[in-house]
Formats: sequence, structure tokens, C-alpha cells
Amino acid sequence: MELNIPDYAKDIKLNITSLLQGGSAEGLSEEQIIGTALATAYATREEKVIAALEELAKEKLSAKHIDAAKTAASLMAMNNVYYRFIHLVSDKSYGQLPAKLRMHGIRSHGIEQTDFELYSMAVSALNGCGMCMDSHAKQLEKEGIGKEGIQTAVRIAAVLQAWSQVNRIESTATVTS
Repeated sequence: MELNIPDYAKDIKLNITSLLQGGSAEGLSEEQIIGTALATAYATREEKVIAALEELAKEKLSAKHIDAAKTAASLMAMNNVYYRFIHLVSDKSYGQLPAKLRMHGIRSHGIEQTDFELYSMAVSALNGCGMCMDSHAKQLEKEGIGKEGIQTAVRIAAVLQAWSQVNRIESTATVTS
């Protein structure tokens, strides 16, 4: 996977390499790591990051896992906005209202639920939804993923967000060194 990251962001490149090209980490399989990264890439909406992760995913993931990553990114785009609102609004009666949001994909994605929860955790971290992160962390712990595995999913989200930011800086920079 070609990263093309400038020297000023060397730490980002090292973190990406460590997380994505180091095989399994913190009890997560390589498939879980790459799937989590792909879902997060979609959530960044940064074309170069998406393209790089899709290239890696084609080598490492099944079509079902790739589709599930898309499902996680799209559903969390909706859920993270809604549940962040519920969490942050001072009038807590909103939380008593039915969400009325279709979310069948949370159960009909076709992969192991643990994997989908990891994807959703990373995207929720990227989108800053505390309520969703709490929910996914509890579910992941019930399914046997330790705190280090959950932390790895969030680290993936953090470094891919940083990589996306580097790409935006590079595409808009008008002053060269």
C-alpha cells in the first residue's frame, strides 16, 4: 500500500504502517484490522485514503466484509448524528422518543457481529458519538474483545483521520517548503 505521506507527517506514516501492515495486534485478526480501517476510511470521506484501503481490502477481505464496512460507515453516519444529539441536548426527554430510523444493516451485514461492532466503534470514534462508543464498547467486551482491541480500533480511526487531514493539507497548500 503506497502512502505518499510527506516528511512533516512521518509519525502518521509510522503509525499507519504499524497498525495496518503489522498483521494482527492486541487480539484482533488481520481481517478485523483491515475491515475496521476500511470502514473508517469511508467515514473520512477522503478519496486517497479510501482508494488505498480499498486496494488493501481487495487483497485481504471477502466481498461480504467490504460491503459490511460500507454498511457500518453509512449507518454510523446516521446514528452518530442522531445519538450524539440525544446525548448532548439538555432536554433528556428526546431520549425517550423512538428513533424511527431504519437500521436493519446492524444485524443483516453478513459477517461476524464482533467484526461489525469493531467497524462501528472506529467510525463512531471518528464521528465523536460518545453514546455510540459506549454501546459498541460494551458489546465488544461481551463478545470477548479486550480493552486493548477496542483501543486498537480507535487508534485506527485516529491515524486514518490524521492521514486524511494530511491529504487535505497537501491538496490545498499553496506555500511549498
